[in-house]
This record gives sequence, C-alpha cells and structure tokens, in this order.
Amino acid sequence: MAVTIRLARGGAKKRPYYRIVAADSRRARDGRYLEQIGTYNPMLPKDDENRVKLNEDRARYWLSVGATASDRVARFLDAAGIKERAPKNNPKKGEPGEAAKERAEEKANKAVEAEEAAKAAAAEAEAVAEAVEDVVPEDATAEDAAAIADEQAEGGTPNEQADDTATADEAPAADEKSEG
Repeated sequence: MAVTIRLARGGAKKRPYYRIVAADSRRARDGRYLEQIGTYNPMLPKDDENRVKLNEDRARYWLSVGATASDRVARFLDAAGIKERAPKNNPKKGEPGEAAKERAEEKANKAVEAEEAAKAAAAEAEAVAEAVEDVVPEDATAEDAAAIADEQAEGGTPNEQADDTATADEAPAADEKSEG
C-alpha cells in the first residue's frame, strides 16, 4: 500500500481548514485516512503558532515506513526540520508574457527614436548657431543678433526676405497697369 502524507480539506465554503493525514494514495482527497498527524488553518496569520500543528513523532514514523509527502506537506515538514526539501526552480515563471515583451520592445524603440530626434534637433540648433555667428557682424548689438538669429532659424537671411516682400508688392501694381 502506497502511503502519502497529505492535506484533507474540511471547513465551510470559502473558509478552508485542513487535516494533515497519512492516507492510502488511492483514496479520495477527503476520504478515509490511516491517521491524522496534524492540522493546517490557512485563515490564520502566517506568524501564528496555531496555523500549522504537527505531531512530529508520527510524521517521522510515517516517513520512516516509506510514506511520501505532498508538496505542501513537504514544505511544512521542512519548516519543522523533519525532512529536507530541495527548493524547486522554474526560471520561466518570472519571465514576462508575449504581450509584455512586445510592449517593452515598443517602448525601447520609441526611446531610441526620441533619442535620435533629440540628437538631430541638437545638431540642427548647432548648425543654426554656427550660421548666425557667420552672418552677425561683430559690432551688432544683442537685439540685432537675436533678430538675425530668428530670421536664420525661419530659413533665410534678412535681405532675402526683404527682396521677397518687395517683389510681392510690385506684382499687383503690374497687374493693374495691364488691365487699364
């Protein structure tokens, strides 16, 4: 007969209470058992001494005659110092899911794009600053230098913009002469 030390559930709905029992492994979870060797009340706080009550002598006896412990009972026995339990390792458990990986990848791509855009903007600002230094005369005041810098940033020299407005003013006058 294969004997296991396992939990048998009792208690009401949503209020679990377990007996730690030595039972035939072929029996039902809450069915007939050979001996009750302790109790487990998960409703109590983890530091409460009555959360897990275990008759250590009987647990040692059943282990000595070949009983195997379920995972949860093996944890209790390890905590009591009765039987050493090797910790299990599941490296995939902490790994994020596919959707989370995709979100992280998109976030990383956006960060790289933002960094490249910032570098490009800095390079453009530096180029404008160099162009302004070439255009601004040395004897210009700070206000004149700022006006020239603004015009450079808009895309042209002050003289070019003045020429554009002059030709725009002359064009309607030419149209009026041709009509009359």
